[in-house]
Amino acid sequence: MTSLAGAHVLITGGSAGIGYATAARALERGARVSLVARDTERLIAAADELEGSVSDRTRVAAEPADVTNPDMFESALALLVAQFGPVDVLVANAGGARPGHFEELPVSVFREQMELNYFGTLHPIRAVVPSMIERGQGHLMLVSSGAGIVGVYGYSAYSPAKFAVRGLAETLRSELKPHGIVVGCAYPPDTDTPGLVREGETKPAATASISASIKVRSPVAVAQGIVAGIERDRLVVTFDGTTAALARIGGLLGPAVRSTMDRHVRRSERGRANRKKSQAQE
Repeated sequence: MTSLAGAHVLITGGSAGIGYATAARALERGARVSLVARDTERLIAAADELEGSVSDRTRVAAEPADVTNPDMFESALALLVAQFGPVDVLVANAGGARPGHFEELPVSVFREQMELNYFGTLHPIRAVVPSMIERGQGHLMLVSSGAGIVGVYGYSAYSPAKFAVRGLAETLRSELKPHGIVVGCAYPPDTDTPGLVREGETKPAATASISASIKVRSPVAVAQGIVAGIERDRLVVTFDGTTAALARIGGLLGPAVRSTMDRHVRRSERGRANRKKSQAQE
């Protein structure tokens, strides 16, 4: 079991959404929390809010960095370690989705999604693991997605990157266990965050229809699950019954899930075709 009392918990993508809520929850559990995010202004505001919530400026630190740039991240990490000491728990949360039809997305989007969601997870892990190995202890919590368990229509750039995060977590679990390092992976469903709002700007109609059938979780609920998963040393952290079942027996449930998605797609495509026909007749 991992205790967060007094632990240095570093959270990437910590200025908003799931990352911010996880930071708040970790502080409640007694941790010292450091945040990394790209948007300096929002990061400073988040750190100030978190400091105010615990009335203790000695337990919150923040440094701006782009997790897709390993040199930039390592520079930020050095400053945070100087304040709080080595990282005990890394929550690799930074990420984001760019939905769209496969044939309409430029190849640059596929590269960007892999850089952000996979390499943006990999770089922080590679930066903190040597110290964890040296100390013989540590905890890594990678944040994948429900779309990292089953491929979702409209997420041809995002899902593969999150599948890669899942594969990394499962591989590192075995490789790092002899060094006393615990590895877990969280699979949040749609969560009420600024990122989800941005996704809506480019979501195909079928994707929006599929999403509408899924209950949107709050960042606080997801954060509570992530922190509980850390404290209980869970490899797989899920937040609803469907995702939990998929994570454990996805191979058996996959056909049923794909059949449901196909129904949403057919309905959407019929509407799309009817709209085109109406436009052509005008």
